[in-house]
Amino acid sequence: MKETNIFKVLADQQRREILIMLKDGRLNAGEIAEKLQVTPAALSYHLKLLKSADLVSEYKEKNFIFYEINTTVFDELILWINQFGGAKG
Repeated sequence: MKETNIFKVLADQQRREILIMLKDGRLNAGEIAEKLQVTPAALSYHLKLLKSADLVSEYKEKNFIFYEINTTVFDELILWINQFGGAKG
């Protein structure tokens, strides 16, 4: 995981909504902004934080930038959380 505080990034409801949107597949910034009903500037801020935490990857295709969830970071996070206990068999 990168140095960005992943929990601070995940604390924001709109950033969590972006991740939920992306779990079904990649979207471009316009699609995300339209679904969230936010300005491009606000979306840019949220995407910057998500990218800095490595939660989202971006891919350029022609005139568009697409965003995709990075599940590897979530896998690492789950492993880290599981070390504190949980269901014991």
